[in-house]
Amino acid sequence: MTHIDAHVHVYPPEIEKDWERIAGTEPHFGAICSGKVHKWGTAGDVVARMDADGVDQAWVTGFAFRDPGLCRLCNDYVMDTVHRYPDRIRGLAVVNPMTRGFEEEIARCHDAGFIGVGELFPYGQIFDISDSRETWRLVAACHERGMFLLLHVAEPVGRDYPGKGDIGPKEAAGFCANHPEVQVIFAHMGGGLWSYETMPGMKVALQNAWYDTAAAPYLYGPGVFSAAVAAGAGDKLLYGSDFPLLGAERYEKMFTSSGLDEAALSRIRGMNALSLLEKARSFPGVG
Repeated sequence: MTHIDAHVHVYPPEIEKDWERIAGTEPHFGAICSGKVHKWGTAGDVVARMDADGVDQAWVTGFAFRDPGLCRLCNDYVMDTVHRYPDRIRGLAVVNPMTRGFEEEIARCHDAGFIGVGELFPYGQIFDISDSRETWRLVAACHERGMFLLLHVAEPVGRDYPGKGDIGPKEAAGFCANHPEVQVIFAHMGGGLWSYETMPGMKVALQNAWYDTAAAPYLYGPGVFSAAVAAGAGDKLLYGSDFPLLGAERYEKMFTSSGLDEAALSRIRGMNALSLLEKARSFPGVG
């Protein structure tokens, strides 16, 4: 069984060292880094955690800043990480889709072996994922290269927390309606979007939607996983730790308490991620 962590963050040392100054012009970044649960993580930290948790492969990303120069710095660090651990780490690119030249940065990262783009922060980077005028170039750049997207969304109810934002299931569903051609992971259980897959029309509209478990121990009880499976989204759930925020231990406790059988948990832990990659690369025109 392949165990894949589909949502992992790393930070270049330069960003950790200078984060307070950067936060002055990057308010979303500043809010997250000032939060009580925020942690910094390096490439070495990721691999050590993978070894401890029995994770075979991690999909690693930096931080999606407004400043494309900072995005590029993060991408360079992830490239180096992929180069150092080619059998363990797969890269995801961060870009600001509202800036000039972001398509070239996606192409550069794809040429370096990156498999996706994200985790992008629509709230923090100030773009509307439900407005095709603001997303079509991003989607085209990913679709052309067989790359998937990872987008931050949040539940529209419940407690507030640093970085939550106000982009939720409604906006995510709008994105899928506009762009069925690209596979898209909605982080943090899609803010509850999976529940709408019980509606026949939405089941069709959300065919390209996937949901990762990032930060689930902070947000949900273990029943969320069995509920998502019951809703028909069991083949679309991806294990994502949101490391360095959390490791596997808290998730495994939830999985054990969820009531799901081992076959369902195997899909969440890795098999669904492999299916996502196959779908992302299977569109006509993708080499």
